[in-house]
Amino acid sequence: MAKWVPMSVRRGWHSPRLRRRVLLAFLGVVTFGCAVLAAAWSLACAGNTCPSIALLGGYSANQASKVYAADGRLITDLGLERRTVVPLSEISPAVIDAFLATEDKRFYEHHGIDWHRVIGAAANVVLKGKVTGASTITMQLAGNLWPEDINRRDRSFRRKLREAKVAMEIERTYSKDRILELYLNQINLGNRAFGVEAASQRYFGKSARNLNVAEAATLAAIPKAPERYNPRRHPDYSVQRRNVVITLLRDAGKLPATEAERWKAYPLLLSSRSDYSGVADYFVEFVRQQLDARFGDDLYTQGYRIYTTLDLDMQQAAERALEAQLTAVESGKYGRFPHPTYAQVQQKQADTGDDDENANTPYLQGLLVSLEAKTGYIRAMVGGRDFEESKFNRVTQSRRQPGSTFKPFVLSAAVEAGVPLSHIVVDSSLQMDIDPSQPLWTPQNYDLKYLGPMTIRQAVYQSRNIPVIRLGLEIGEQSVVAEAAKFGLSTRVPPVPSMFIGSADVIPLEMIAAYTTFANLGTRTIPNAILRVEDRNGRILWQPAVRSQYVMDPAHAWLVTDVLRDVVRAKNGTAVGSVGSQINFPAGGKTGTTNDGNDVWYIGFTSELVTGVWMGFDQPKKIMANAQGGRLAAPAWTAMMREIYERRAAPPGWDRPDGLTLAEIDRESGGLATPLCPKDSRFVESFSPGTEPVNYCPLHTNLFGFPGSSAPAQGTTPLTPGAVPGAAPAAAPPRPAAGAGQTTTSAGGTASGVMGGHGPPPR
Repeated sequence: MAKWVPMSVRRGWHSPRLRRRVLLAFLGVVTFGCAVLAAAWSLACAGNTCPSIALLGGYSANQASKVYAADGRLITDLGLERRTVVPLSEISPAVIDAFLATEDKRFYEHHGIDWHRVIGAAANVVLKGKVTGASTITMQLAGNLWPEDINRRDRSFRRKLREAKVAMEIERTYSKDRILELYLNQINLGNRAFGVEAASQRYFGKSARNLNVAEAATLAAIPKAPERYNPRRHPDYSVQRRNVVITLLRDAGKLPATEAERWKAYPLLLSSRSDYSGVADYFVEFVRQQLDARFGDDLYTQGYRIYTTLDLDMQQAAERALEAQLTAVESGKYGRFPHPTYAQVQQKQADTGDDDENANTPYLQGLLVSLEAKTGYIRAMVGGRDFEESKFNRVTQSRRQPGSTFKPFVLSAAVEAGVPLSHIVVDSSLQMDIDPSQPLWTPQNYDLKYLGPMTIRQAVYQSRNIPVIRLGLEIGEQSVVAEAAKFGLSTRVPPVPSMFIGSADVIPLEMIAAYTTFANLGTRTIPNAILRVEDRNGRILWQPAVRSQYVMDPAHAWLVTDVLRDVVRAKNGTAVGSVGSQINFPAGGKTGTTNDGNDVWYIGFTSELVTGVWMGFDQPKKIMANAQGGRLAAPAWTAMMREIYERRAAPPGWDRPDGLTLAEIDRESGGLATPLCPKDSRFVESFSPGTEPVNYCPLHTNLFGFPGSSAPAQGTTPLTPGAVPGAAPAAAPPRPAAGAGQTTTSAGGTASGVMGGHGPPPR
């Protein structure tokens, strides 16, 4: 039975007057709304607040520069946004379909605004109170291209109008394919990857042209919420959203239902490594600083290709070897370690939340550099233990005392001055009046012992301090200062006796590079980290040349190199146990320890590679009792070199240059050996012509007048005046200039800083 309605009411609903009023009211609201919309539309870009699209035709998105290792493997990117621009034709159709199905299925039908989505979004607001997106790809491109003009965080109605107006202007001016190409190269896809090519490389380790349906859908799933759907951080969410995209592809007719289900079951297969970010951080920063000075902001926006000298395999071997040895030192393997360890400091910082970057870290630090001897190419560089905590590169930015690693410069200056390796120096107590206002300077050996007369060869490979000081005083401080400059040390070396045993501060990279002179038999190469820089089109912008400098005659250099080989092969060489007994290829090197055990060094070399290791604290303090370069630093060198030469042929040795002469020498006197000299005292030494000894050993003769020190040996050339090895030891060394600060070192390179026996040296 119909519901009864009063006549008055029925007359009211059907009254023409009421219907006119409702219609007029509706038309008024619509007219007013249209007027408001028209005004808002006209004012959306008032005052030129919307960007001009004139540049879109020649627009090229900012691209990060890519840093490659010497073999072409990608290390990392330099730039705020990782991006590689590719044309639409080089993007997989699966990627294009996935983004269109997800972001704008009517892209090729509308003119910048999809009115179907606008009406649908409005209906959702009115009927469901739910806000849904209505932006087209063109509108998103407008916001992505000019984020400073169209703020993507701004969700106001005016922002939407501005975005829509710019989008329509873009559509009137440029083709759909051009718009889509720009969008796919610009979109944020998480993990600092912008554009489908960069994201494809970072997530899947391959180009966007080779992505399958599941991988394409994974990328298309990200823009909705780049952090939430980042497949590396949230793989479960990523797969869920990916499968939604695959469903959209099915609904759009791009996939049969059975194939869609198959792709939904496809596992998320991310590449284990898309680049080597996190490897060689100190090296990359070293390169970045050089290129920033040369190219400025273009470095971060123009997509340069930077090919470096780095050997990734050697770099990783270096990082492993150094960290393993530092950890071993902290573990107590070499004796009690009296300081907080790296692990303890990290745990404390995690507990307290203190993770600020520190230039000076409180734990044991280290550095390692490996150079290709012939070219100076930096093959590995470790500037510290934790780049995130301390970006201070100890290889290039620190100043440290080198200790006994400086002694080869004293030896080379002596050899060039005509002093033979058989020259005798005395290892005995030494006191020097350096400053009348200070007590006498009394340098000592590391073991606090004196071994008496010895050849300068023995003094260097056993790292005896007193004999090297005496040798330096014989040839003069200025000679050694000049020698250090020839070897590439740019820091000031004060002309005082303590410098002979490594008291002057040096830059580690320069100190290590100096040893390329010995590896190359006389030619020093300048360290270089960059092979070439290309623009995004492959045009070479910069290609540094290999730089080298002639330092010393090859014959003289061979003599010094031969002594440094004894450091690892002679019975009492300071690195025999930690290096020589562990390797099966020709090598040389020098240990060093400084300032009461504050710093330990080992600089070793083959004919191919020069590698230096240092350990110490950023704020110098004694590492531990019995800290020596041969004990603490050299094992890291050995571990790295053994790993390297397991993968490559052993390096060749050093051929003895023509022109050097040989003579059998008595090591106690430095004179020519006689049949009466003990067998273990006789050895064959090499000499530059004219520096051979002329006298027989005076210590081993007989009553029948076998030639002694007064009888010249037949067939020899007299020594250069002032370099007679068989002569009695020189008197007390000359007194240096008053007021010179001194530092003593000990075996293995210890430089214990004292001035007249009191207090540390100036640093």
